[in-house]
Amino acid sequence: MSSLDAIDRQLLAILQSDVSLSIEELAERVGLTKTPCWRRIQKLEKSGIIRRKVALLDAEVLGLPVSVFAQVKANQHSAEWADSFARTMADLPEVVECYRLAGDYDYILRIVVSDVAAYDQFYKKLISHAGIADVASTFAMEQIKSTTELPIPTGE
Repeated sequence: MSSLDAIDRQLLAILQSDVSLSIEELAERVGLTKTPCWRRIQKLEKSGIIRRKVALLDAEVLGLPVSVFAQVKANQHSAEWADSFARTMADLPEVVECYRLAGDYDYILRIVVSDVAAYDQFYKKLISHAGIADVASTFAMEQIKSTTELPIPTGE
């Protein structure tokens, strides 16, 4: 990350906010011409800093207003089980985030569903995975902050 200069950081900040801007608009905002700007973006993509470009959807408008955070405790910790669990999570579209944790629980999932009944159906699929010892679910009441924008290190 230390190879990023101020222009790269500006580009990343702008792209995180609005990836739909044209190369012309991006170049103008960072003080470059089109070709050097395009090359920088290509370099950022090839380096893996820019993983992909996506559209952010509104879950509520899509009829998925319920976010549930489920903490999962495993009753086994083999590499094979962990791989199987990761594959299962990848196959469940309701799981939009999954993290392995240190602490009392082994994983935390963020699940989006239409209602409590839909979560109950999801829960039944989740607990059918062998080796789950406990699931503690918490329903979000209000979203205070949600962003996909990362704080870009200044390089100083």
